[in-house]
Amino acid sequence: MRKQLSAIVVICTFFFFAGSASAQKLTLMLDWFPNIDHLPIYVAQEKGLFAERGLEVEIISPSETADGLKLAASGNVDMAVSYEPQTIIAASAGLDVKVVGRLIEHPLTTLLFLKSEAIKTPKDLEGKKIGYTVPGLMDVILKAFMSINGVDNYEAINVGFTIVPALVAGNVDAVMGPFKTYETVTMAHQNLEADYFELEKWGIPDYEELIFVCGARTLSEKGESIKGFIRAVETATAYLRKHPEAALKTYLKALPEADSRVETDAFRLTLPFYAAPGGSNAAAWQQFADFSLQHGLIEKPVVTEDLIHIW
Repeated sequence: MRKQLSAIVVICTFFFFAGSASAQKLTLMLDWFPNIDHLPIYVAQEKGLFAERGLEVEIISPSETADGLKLAASGNVDMAVSYEPQTIIAASAGLDVKVVGRLIEHPLTTLLFLKSEAIKTPKDLEGKKIGYTVPGLMDVILKAFMSINGVDNYEAINVGFTIVPALVAGNVDAVMGPFKTYETVTMAHQNLEADYFELEKWGIPDYEELIFVCGARTLSEKGESIKGFIRAVETATAYLRKHPEAALKTYLKALPEADSRVETDAFRLTLPFYAAPGGSNAAAWQQFADFSLQHGLIEKPVVTEDLIHIW
């Protein structure tokens, strides 16, 4: 009997480690510190949806806001959360990057400022100091926004992650890049009244706010695993639509250091924006790429059918 039990233990141990060894490891770099925009990723992780597809996913926060796409394109991480405009800019510059999935399907980005009688239209920003969050993206978007709205004189300052401190200290008068579903909430919880210009209402076309990207070589080598990752996130998104409170609880369990009050309020605002299943629309992306070329966001044209991978 002892020999039989020992044999069973050995066999079980073998299959446990064999199963662990066979799991495909993927590294995912976020676009920002972990926040409610990433909820489907953490739900997929915590609910075992990645594991069900034979995946072991390591989620990494960036040191700098522009890191993820560059590291994914070079293969230093397998995947990254990025932005449609950033990806088009990167493709125009020659980076071999592929769009493989969606996370947030409409713009959340704003030009954010403390509520003031002095700022009512973009023209009121003439001569002001304007912060931006993601170098190589939000400074470029800022330039286009100001040009379209007739603002000729302003100073652009990289504030990175320090959006609210920069505004409160008066280092900048407004910031390009904060989300209407998140920074407005964090400010409200600090008794600060925010106001903002929504980009799509002031001349910037609709676009997909957050997407998943990888390098072309990574897609070639790990395509099935990346497809499994995207399908797991889609399953998690479907789950959160049916069970929003349970999904939020799962997310907060995964990130106990998060401010549950801020995250809960931000979740309610973000819920309508999580992407529906299906890939990106190449024709809609082409419209934004053409706009980008017209307004100087990019120097070389981008054919979005070559950029977007359809599963």
